[in-house]
Amino acid sequence: MSQTGRKQTPVRCLTEGGISVALSLALSYLKIPVMAGFGGFGGSIDFVMIPLIIFAVRWGLGWGIGAGLVFGTLKYFLASGGAISWVSIIFDYAVAYAFVGFAGIFKKKYNLLPVAALVGCIARFIIHFISGVTVYAQYMPEEFMGYTGMTPVLYSTLYNGTYMLPNTIIAIVVCALLIPVMKRLDH
Repeated sequence: MSQTGRKQTPVRCLTEGGISVALSLALSYLKIPVMAGFGGFGGSIDFVMIPLIIFAVRWGLGWGIGAGLVFGTLKYFLASGGAISWVSIIFDYAVAYAFVGFAGIFKKKYNLLPVAALVGCIARFIIHFISGVTVYAQYMPEEFMGYTGMTPVLYSTLYNGTYMLPNTIIAIVVCALLIPVMKRLDH
């Protein structure tokens, strides 16, 4: 590789990262709210993770985590983020979307793009789950989705599962459809 080629790689990576974050931010305005009426909290079904997953698979774990962190922070401030404290801002936005970057453990393995999507989505769910069990447990109702005697673990699982499960399915399907495109991108 020429000296010029090596210098262009970080620039290209940062450019693609910026485009991925911007695309995810634009997609965050196209959403289906889930349980938004419940105490003012609620996730949404959307496509925001897909550009982050693709970026992470192209450039790797570190860059993927960084792009997710930037997106999550911007999403809170620019896309009507809701939080009850600074801890929930950090957990439910910055850290949760940074964990989508764990899809980057499959760097350049485009055949495994759906698996990368699953890993990134599960990683994000884990952070939302922890936030639900710790930060949001005080807002847990006595009855939720027909269940009585709620525990913080059950509440967080059900609550976060209502939007993360559909988002995970969407991300896996879209990433599977993008495999042929991604394979051609690096050639």
